[in-house]
Amino acid sequence: MKNFIKIAPLVVALALVSCKKDQSADQLVIEQGTAQVAEPNIDSQEDMVKEAQSKPLTNIALSEAQFDFGKIKKGEHKEHTYEVTNTGKNPLIISQVKPGCGCTVPDYTKEPILPGQKGKITLKFDSSNFDGLVNKQAEIYANVEKAPIVIGFSADIQP
Repeated sequence: MKNFIKIAPLVVALALVSCKKDQSADQLVIEQGTAQVAEPNIDSQEDMVKEAQSKPLTNIALSEAQFDFGKIKKGEHKEHTYEVTNTGKNPLIISQVKPGCGCTVPDYTKEPILPGQKGKITLKFDSSNFDGLVNKQAEIYANVEKAPIVIGFSADIQP
């Protein structure tokens, strides 16, 4: 009975408080109280590194870190595939590839890449909003010691 008396006010308080999702701030807002609890921000670089490195670490080798598309016409859509090789002893898990802006869309091997095996990361670029020389980058979050790994490309966009 004593436990019930201690718990009852908490149950009543929880029943009276309604919650809603605040879309603009991406946090939980309690309407009838003053407390606000922020949801985990999985988009922060620190959280992405922790998530990637939560798996047993391995090593990665890239076919290249930088690619040059050369001269392309404004509005063209280009893509380039970077080959990744797991040179370590544990499966390589690419948890996320985060481009620097919305003009670049990544695609990558989602399954674990076994030691000695290869995977791919493709960056698709829309040149519609650019003129002249551009350099773009993407960050690779994987279970490697020095994450994120940065890859990039350049292009000379002609009218």
